[in-house]
Amino acid sequence: MDIQYLSEYLEYIEIEKGLAQNTIEAYRRDLSEFLDFCHEKGASDIQSIKRTHVNGFILDLREKNYTPRSVVRKIASLRGFFKWLCANEYTKVDPTLTLEQPKLPKRLPKVLSVEEVTEIFSSNLTKEESLIVELLYDCGLRVSELVNLKLDDINANSKYIECFGKGSKERIVPFGKKAQSALKKYLKVRDMIVLQYNITDNKNLFIKDDGKNLTRQDVYNFIRKQGEKIHKHISPHTLRHSFATHLLENGADLRVVQELLGHSDVSTTQLYTHITKKRLKEVYFAINKDS
Repeated sequence: MDIQYLSEYLEYIEIEKGLAQNTIEAYRRDLSEFLDFCHEKGASDIQSIKRTHVNGFILDLREKNYTPRSVVRKIASLRGFFKWLCANEYTKVDPTLTLEQPKLPKRLPKVLSVEEVTEIFSSNLTKEESLIVELLYDCGLRVSELVNLKLDDINANSKYIECFGKGSKERIVPFGKKAQSALKKYLKVRDMIVLQYNITDNKNLFIKDDGKNLTRQDVYNFIRKQGEKIHKHISPHTLRHSFATHLLENGADLRVVQELLGHSDVSTTQLYTHITKKRLKEVYFAINKDS
């Protein structure tokens, strides 16, 4: 089933669009699943895929109890793939062209209170762990941005990070004195690791005690353990959500928060305003129990 088209498309979204590796793998899984389905239903090549195959695939996903969010993501994968196929004249008809995108209720991100964040910070952390928490919460970095930070991306004296987010979009993120202090302490530890393993050519900011680069999974595991201390299931993104929410609660302008987070659309940032309103109601009704 024309696997070369899939390989070429994945190469395109990696090189031309600059998508993260985990996003590319999600596309690979989604599209491979769809192409296998079409092959089973008699489509011998890309050109023979019809709208009925797309509709059948979506129905099959629902019958297999895929979540609505997973179905929406797979539809988005198909749309992007067929748009590219048509643009490159590999096929003449886009079977997803008039496909309706199911609407999903927007989920409010999970957010920690200031007290819970303080409890995480006050726990017994290594120099590396302290810097990780500072950059996730004080700067609102995505975990992929964090693990890909290079030494040259950080200006310790001027207190800012040159960050490359989704689609290699660049933004400048400032940080405070606590993060600056954590950075300087960690760099001394990093210098010792570099000398121990003779890896002076490694420009990654985060290098583990064994000389290997910090991974996304390392950060997820660490943050999950921190969550256990406050009896909550959290991820690195929880600290990013908390960063944005606490800024808005303290009067930060929505557009400023949008820039700090690297959101291309302000409507994504507006989700956090719903959280602050929700928290305001919770506080109000906790005080005014008879209301």
